[in-house]
Amino acid sequence: MKLNDPDYMLVRVVDYDPKWPGMFEAEAALVREIMGDNLITIFHIGSTAVPGLRAKPVIDMLPVVRDVAALDGLMREFAAAGYEAMGEFGLPGRRYFRKGGAKRTHQLHAYQYDAVLSITRHVAFRDYMRAHAEARRAYGELKTALAAHFPDDIGAYCDGKDAFVKEYERRALIWHWERLSAVRPA
Repeated sequence: MKLNDPDYMLVRVVDYDPKWPGMFEAEAALVREIMGDNLITIFHIGSTAVPGLRAKPVIDMLPVVRDVAALDGLMREFAAAGYEAMGEFGLPGRRYFRKGGAKRTHQLHAYQYDAVLSITRHVAFRDYMRAHAEARRAYGELKTALAAHFPDDIGAYCDGKDAFVKEYERRALIWHWERLSAVRPA
């Protein structure tokens, strides 16, 4: 995405802000109201969900719903709340919504309950970053360097993170399943 794009947004990575969890909770209440009984749960994901991790100041949210296609019928409600509906936006089975245009504040990555891998990879990556200080530090440094190198090219910034994210998603999923297997009934 470049400067002449109407949705252009500078790539800005900032220190962790302890206000981010509260911003998530406030917006999650609005999303719960819009989605109603279709919503099962909603997770705060992405870098703003990881204390101590530098991040773009955009709150990423992952609603898990009973019927993802039913979200298509809520476009008016999402628009009234300031969201732009982007459909699957390159990921089959997802519904993506963004809020704030060039001054983006929130993003929703909604999945149906049975999109287990997509849901788990986001939550496991978040939890892994929370639990592993060295990985968190390395990721923050990478994002900071990429933002400095590509301040006006979100595509190049994301491409630069891709190999790191894929490798740490792999590690996070293995770690996630190992933790679950360690839980034994009493």
